[in-house]
Amino acid sequence: MNLAELLPAAWQAELAGFLDEKATAALGEFVASEYAAHTIYPPIEDLFTAYRLCLPEQTRVLILGQDPYHGPGQAHGLSFSVREGVRIPPSLRNVFKELAEDVGVVPPAAGDLTGWAKQGVLLLNAVLTVRAGAAASHAGKGWEAFTDATIRALNARDERVVFLLWGGYARKKAALITNPAHVVLEAGHPSPLNREGFRGARPFSATNKALADGGRPVVDWDPRAAG
Repeated sequence: MNLAELLPAAWQAELAGFLDEKATAALGEFVASEYAAHTIYPPIEDLFTAYRLCLPEQTRVLILGQDPYHGPGQAHGLSFSVREGVRIPPSLRNVFKELAEDVGVVPPAAGDLTGWAKQGVLLLNAVLTVRAGAAASHAGKGWEAFTDATIRALNARDERVVFLLWGGYARKKAALITNPAHVVLEAGHPSPLNREGFRGARPFSATNKALADGGRPVVDWDPRAAG
């Protein structure tokens, strides 16, 4: 499986200078073998949904998750998002509560964040695949270098990108963001197991302020917006 060839052409060009060819080839072999032998989420056709919906020149916000949901029908290639008709996971419920308190968006009945992605919000997981029922089962297999390359490529762009890093794992990626054109907004993880650090962080209004200050269009944070 040639992972780079599955990406949109714009992302192939953007990542070319940041990916190690041998490491990416080895990751492709691993991913192909996992899909062949196990139930893997998201479905292969959704593997690069985040990249397909949000091209480099359109990306103005990055929200970083850790790895995909590992339950049936949940993961569809966008961090924190689930398809319409799938029960909204607890972390996303907390995101929606903060969204309501921060910018007044009535919590949606569905957890599909495609409307954000179409507006230039790259909903990226650090690890892009997972075995069914086995959280973090593909951690440390090479995806981290691939998605770090994505962060480095966005860091190299001159137009402002706002990086939303929620939780200890995501916050470590702040070290990759060195370009003063960009803005990093850190907060605790929205998981209900984390009792402080996310609720009240007001990331959505802060993101729009940073975008406006950088001369970029703000985001309509209602996920029902088509973009």
